[in-house]
Amino acid sequence: MNKWKVGIPVLVIALFLAWYAFRPERLFIGQRIHEEFPTMGTGGSAQTLASGTFHGVLHPTQGTATIYRLGNGSRVLRFTKFKTSNGPDVHVYMVATDDAKDSATVQRAEVIDLGTIKGNIGDQNYTLGPDVDLSKYRAVSVWCKRFSVNFGTAALVPDQISSVKRWPLPLDLSRIERTQSLSPFA
Repeated sequence: MNKWKVGIPVLVIALFLAWYAFRPERLFIGQRIHEEFPTMGTGGSAQTLASGTFHGVLHPTQGTATIYRLGNGSRVLRFTKFKTSNGPDVHVYMVATDDAKDSATVQRAEVIDLGTIKGNIGDQNYTLGPDVDLSKYRAVSVWCKRFSVNFGTAALVPDQISSVKRWPLPLDLSRIERTQSLSPFA
């Protein structure tokens, strides 16, 4: 009889702690959000700097991550048509890697924590500080801190228009004096 008096409270406490740690109901209950694009007070149009499509790692994850420079010079990471599993203590990380196809890549790389995810479904914005070097931090990870797992990642690709200044300009061959044939077969 004494075993039951001790065993039942211990079992109840263990079940409560397991529930709190895993929060299984979050796998079935989505947290929707719809933030508008941040245009108020920016004084101009936004420029796309980089973007990428989410792919699932541990959980199905979809949508687009895009980094914009606003008219006032600030930068914002925007998720559009975003959807992933809900979970406990899920954060948005900028990751110093080309892509994070597993959890170990995120754990080995430098990361910048942009904060807790605002919702597992919907459009949302995250402010990027001026210290975020986009040539170094080239991926966005949806990361569960409690279990150290990567829900999904978007590898960021520089926008073609904004990255033109990084590449050599096209050579204007009409201005070069032609002294010999350009053909390798001549």
